[in-house]
Amino acid sequence: MGNFFYRYLLFSIIFFWFEGFTFSQGIDYKSVFGKDWDKAESFITENENWMKRLSKEYNISYPIAVAVVFPELIRYSALRDKIEISLLKSLYIYKGEDYADFSIGQFQMKPSFAESIHKNVLLLKGKLKNQFKERTKIQDIIKYRAAIVKDLEEPESQWLYLVAFLKLCEAAYNLKDMDEGQRIKFLSTAYNYSFQKSFDEISEMANKKFFHTGLVKQESYSYADISGFWYMNYRKNK
Repeated sequence: MGNFFYRYLLFSIIFFWFEGFTFSQGIDYKSVFGKDWDKAESFITENENWMKRLSKEYNISYPIAVAVVFPELIRYSALRDKIEISLLKSLYIYKGEDYADFSIGQFQMKPSFAESIHKNVLLLKGKLKNQFKERTKIQDIIKYRAAIVKDLEEPESQWLYLVAFLKLCEAAYNLKDMDEGQRIKFLSTAYNYSFQKSFDEISEMANKKFFHTGLVKQESYSYADISGFWYMNYRKNK
């Protein structure tokens, strides 16, 4: 009787925890973000071939990968990106992330994110590991940071960082029992929040609303919800 009770209690906790990973059904994010959403989808259409090729090459799910970064594609502004890089690139290269940690490129990756990938390179395997190993051998810290900025200015290099992020999450967290929706919600939160946090910390952030697209803070939305909304529409259209 006691064992049955504890099994039932454990099942209930897992069930209700996963229920917390459902996506909001009430917001049409495509209408909310309008032209920014359309630009993000155009980028995907124009770059789909090489993104699918790299996803297949490194054995990751293409739609999950896109879903994870899609909110950043919405937020990306070529003009703002150019201004931020011009102002902050040298400061980061010569002083480090404590002085300037800014978002770069279509996938809005920060140097601190890239550095975290390099610091965990030993957890990667095979060809992907070799993609990042050379950077870790650079002894000159200024050259190392300059190499990271150069990587983050190229979409294909950024995609490899995304692949590495997904692989590192697979190694660090137990995601095997999650369906695709739950996995997207967790991974997109980890991408936007930090994959250096614990499983519980990331889970707690999943439904919080802190995503907005303006330089001046506007109404905020759940980053993970936007990822899930894109994914559901992608599957529906396929």
